Amino acid sequence: MSGGGLLVAGTTSDAGKSVVTAGICRWLVRQGVKVAPFKAQNMSLNSFVTREGAEIGRAQAMQAQACRVEPTALMNPVLLKPGGERSSQVVLMGRPVGEMSARGYHGGRQESLLGTVLDCLERLRSEYDAVICEGAGSPAEINLRRTDIVNMGVARNAGLPVLVVGDIDRGGVFASFFGTVALLSPQDQELVAGFLVNKFRGDVSLLEPGLEMLHGLTGRRTYGVLPFRHGLGIDEEDGLRVSLRGAVRESAVAAPAGEEVLRVAVCAVPLMSNFTDVDALAAEPGVVVRFVDRPDELADADLVVVPGTRGTVKALRWLRERGLADALVRRAAEGRPLLGVCGGFQLLGERIEDDVESRAGRVDGLGVLPVRVRFAREKTLARPVGEALGERVEGYEIHHGVAEVLGGEAFLDGCRVGGTWGTHWHGALESDGFRRAFLRVVADRAGRRFVPAPGTSFAALREEQLDRLGDLIEQHADTDALWRLIESGAPRGLPFIPPGAPA
Repeated sequence: MSGGGLLVAGTTSDAGKSVVTAGICRWLVRQGVKVAPFKAQNMSLNSFVTREGAEIGRAQAMQAQACRVEPTALMNPVLLKPGGERSSQVVLMGRPVGEMSARGYHGGRQESLLGTVLDCLERLRSEYDAVICEGAGSPAEINLRRTDIVNMGVARNAGLPVLVVGDIDRGGVFASFFGTVALLSPQDQELVAGFLVNKFRGDVSLLEPGLEMLHGLTGRRTYGVLPFRHGLGIDEEDGLRVSLRGAVRESAVAAPAGEEVLRVAVCAVPLMSNFTDVDALAAEPGVVVRFVDRPDELADADLVVVPGTRGTVKALRWLRERGLADALVRRAAEGRPLLGVCGGFQLLGERIEDDVESRAGRVDGLGVLPVRVRFAREKTLARPVGEALGERVEGYEIHHGVAEVLGGEAFLDGCRVGGTWGTHWHGALESDGFRRAFLRVVADRAGRRFVPAPGTSFAALREEQLDRLGDLIEQHADTDALWRLIESGAPRGLPFIPPGAPA
């Protein structure tokens, strides 16, 4: 018999679907429920490699952690990785199957994947007591409904009740709730059980008259009002939306263990991928992380990070156009700390031969590391374990570029020359001992009286964050009503709200 299920949809992108899904998962697992996350189709440049070597969205990997289970490809069968404004790499069951334009994908390819998506969901429901599914964007994208495999397309085929999340901090949440339901077909509306308000600031009693009117207008109740909380976002889905000005991922205010702070500048390259690599740095007391896009913003940085990118050659061109390339070369020549990760590592090398990603052929890199890169058609997906700076390191690899290291000091799979390090390994800085050793070296080279805090555990901080999400659901949602939804489905007799979806 299949387990229970729920689809968490949203009035918009970034309404809080990922966070709410993770929170429901953590609440359920604390009640002794065997639960798994699911997102049929994800568009993200932040991905993760499972133990069986499959690539999935990082948000689903974090939701699996919320469930205290190992992530698998079943939890995110379709992953779209944007390569520009009009095309994406399609990753199916953890493996890339080609590049496709949005028109080509929605013109037929997407519909053909519905069977795979439903099979994965059914397998999870047969193994778990409950599967909490996350939608994408809005379920009321009427131009895309015919080919939908992630919102109402999944809900209707799998008989899932739908909870619609709205971000009240943006304003217009009542109109968004009403409009979302009113633009769905009668069959889809039957599955929309109600609403969840996210990011509310203030006195909930002031909101209650509006919730009562919404119930009167739609016949659907509100299952909870979650208060606004800082720092609750799990791994971001879309690096394209990162604001470049100011601090995007600043560490929490905490006194440094040493006398001075350490400033980290992250180059906000185009098609930035897995920028979550620097989260572990931001978690360190006394480390301040900011994303930058101008050469003058590198001047006071003690460490500069060039992160991963889905477009290495494009990022290289962007760095040169903005004057950042010259600043990075000068920095390397001066021996000031510089770290390149994945695509950032590749562009720090001498030469790139790319007939796969950009099809630009041979391109000169920045030449600060003795490395030559050739792009292979087959993607490397791995979970390596190694040692660096006398500490054990775990990471994961997601790249087409194959690096030939021609010199320097060995550093993970890459190399080090002076104050410049390069590696393909994502997630290495999450290894606490290695991160502390690396920061000590950086502080010494930067001349900062910075000392890493001895007790910072990145894994423990992640667990605390997930528990806070579970607390939000437990304390501010009607959990009894949520469980009835998960176990029994949407209430019967929900009214139709005109006009419905256009024919």
